[in-house]
Amino acid sequence: MNRRAWFLFLTVSVLWGMPYLLIKVAIEDLSPMAVVFGRLAIAALVLLPIAAARGVLTSLRGRLPVVAVLALVHIVGPFLLITYGEVHISSSLTGLLIAIEPAVIALLMLRAEPLTPLRIAGLGLGFAGVAVLVGADLSGDRLGLLGAGMVLLATLGYGIATVLVQRRAADVPPVALTAGTTAISSLVLLPFALFSLPAGDVRPVSWAALVALGVLCTAAALLAFYGLIAQAGPSRAGLVTYVNPVVAVLLGVVLLGEPIGLGTVAGFALIASGCWLSTRPSRARAATPEAVTV
Repeated sequence: MNRRAWFLFLTVSVLWGMPYLLIKVAIEDLSPMAVVFGRLAIAALVLLPIAAARGVLTSLRGRLPVVAVLALVHIVGPFLLITYGEVHISSSLTGLLIAIEPAVIALLMLRAEPLTPLRIAGLGLGFAGVAVLVGADLSGDRLGLLGAGMVLLATLGYGIATVLVQRRAADVPPVALTAGTTAISSLVLLPFALFSLPAGDVRPVSWAALVALGVLCTAAALLAFYGLIAQAGPSRAGLVTYVNPVVAVLLGVVLLGEPIGLGTVAGFALIASGCWLSTRPSRARAATPEAVTV
C-alpha cells in the first residue's frame, strides 16, 4: 500500500475503535435512544451536502426500498443494540465482540461459499473466542450477558447489510448510499428521540462525545473507509476489522480504567485467528464481502 493508503488505514482503524468509548461517555448523561439519534442526525447533516455537491443523490431514485431496509438492518438496529448493550458491558468488551463480524458474514455466505475444513476450524475458533470473552468477563452477570447478546446480535445486522449491499446496491455511490441510510434512520428514530430528551443537565463532555460520534466515527470514518477501498482494494481495507478492537480496548483501559485480563486477551486472539481462517479465499471462489461497520 502507498502512503495515502496507510494513512487512510490508520485513520479508519482509530475512528472505528473510538465509538465504544464515546458511547460509554455519552450515555452517562443522555439516553441510548438520544445518543443513536444524535449521532445519525449529525452524520446525515454532514453527508447529505457532500453527496449533493458530488451530484450522486439522483442514484437513489428507484432504490429507496433497498436503502430503507439497509437503514434498518445496518444502522438503526445495530446502533441501538450496541448503545443499549453498553449500558451493561464495558466499551472494550463491546469492541472485542464486534470483531466476530467477519465470521458472521462467512456463515451468511454458506450458500455461495461452501464450508471447507479450514473454514470450519476458523468458525469454531471464532465462536470459541466469544465464549471465552463472555465467560471471562461476564460469568454470572445476567445483565452483562444481555448486553453482550445485544452486541452480538448487532454483528448479525452488520453481516446481513454487508451481503445486501453487495447483492442489491453495489452500483450505488457509497456517499449517496451512506447519506440516504443515515437520513432515513434519523427520520425513523426522530419520534422516539423526542420522548428521550435529557431531563437534567448534560455535561459538555457528553455533548462533545455525541458530536464526535456523528462527525468522526460515522461520517468521516465512512468516507475514509471508501477512500481506502479505492486505494488498496476491499481485501486490505477489510483488515481494519482486526485493528479497531485493539484501539477500543486501549482507549477503554487507558481513559476509562476498564480491566483487561488474560481471558480477554485469549478470547480476542481466538476471535481474530478464527475470523482470519474463516474468511481466507479458496482457489475457486469469489471474494467474501468485506465487513462494513458504522
